[in-house]
Amino acid sequence: MSLKDKLMEDLKTSMKNKDKLRKDTITMVRAAIKQKEVDERVELTDEQVLEILTKQVKEKKSSIEEFQKGNRQDLIDQANSEIEILLDYLPEQLTEEELTEIVKVTMEECNISSPKEMGLLMKNIMPKIKGRADGKMVSKIAQNLLTKPGD
Repeated sequence: MSLKDKLMEDLKTSMKNKDKLRKDTITMVRAAIKQKEVDERVELTDEQVLEILTKQVKEKKSSIEEFQKGNRQDLIDQANSEIEILLDYLPEQLTEEELTEIVKVTMEECNISSPKEMGLLMKNIMPKIKGRADGKMVSKIAQNLLTKPGD
């Protein structure tokens, strides 16, 4: 079953169960998918749908930061709930330890040891972790490893 089909099935289930939050979250994702398909006049693959889901999670996390500044706990809770729903459709997220190991291995493979080579490192890491980790976290780990003298 494709990811789009699974989203549609879950949408129907959430409507039957009167789960408004899940229904609204899935509807939002399906709208983003449909928009991209209409704009580009293509049928999206599961990988492209994963990109949209990842982007949605990233946007929600960024919204949470803004809601915290505005002291809006209700909106923070809602965004966290939406993130949980979206994460159900993404591959299992990597832990910080797993990411650190991937960064170290990639640094060795590409012979990278200087912070100046950060762009090259990120370029080589991102395809390995697509949809399984946040780029900000990867960047932070890479910065720490590159600036830390001797390992």
